[in-house]
Amino acid sequence: MKNVTDFCLSWGYWPSAGSFGFNTDILSTNLINLSVVLGVLIFFGKGVLRDLLDNRKQRILNTIRNSEELRGGAIEQLEKVRACLRKVQMEADRFLANGYSEIEKEKLNLINSSYKTLEQLENYKNETIQFEQQRVINQVRQRVFQQALRVALGNMNSCLNGELHLRTISANINMLGAIKEIRN
Repeated sequence: MKNVTDFCLSWGYWPSAGSFGFNTDILSTNLINLSVVLGVLIFFGKGVLRDLLDNRKQRILNTIRNSEELRGGAIEQLEKVRACLRKVQMEADRFLANGYSEIEKEKLNLINSSYKTLEQLENYKNETIQFEQQRVINQVRQRVFQQALRVALGNMNSCLNGELHLRTISANINMLGAIKEIRN
């Protein structure tokens, strides 16, 4: 208690003791006010501030940890996608190479098939031409033979008289009889 009394008595030594007023010295009053406010804030607010900072630190660490986990997952997914992309590119290259080889094979098959078809058509054309030539030749032969036969009949009729005609018939009959005996 002695300290409190000494403190109160010391008020008496202050030059402004006895009157109440405003202190217009801005520097001294601001420093005093600031030191009091800072002291109170530090004394009462350090626990709250520490809790706030600890919470903020934990949230930041959790965010960093979550980000790292997400980053790791994203990297794994990226590697999976890259591997899948490589497989797809290899398949596409293989299909492309196979496609080109298949196209070349089909092209060669088509060329060969067209060549064979053209050969067959050429053969059919040649056979048709030969058949038509043979038909025309046969028709010409038949007409020539008919004409020759008419001329021969006309000559025979004009040259043959009745007796010559009978001798020719009997000679032909004898020849037929001889051919018949040879066959038997």
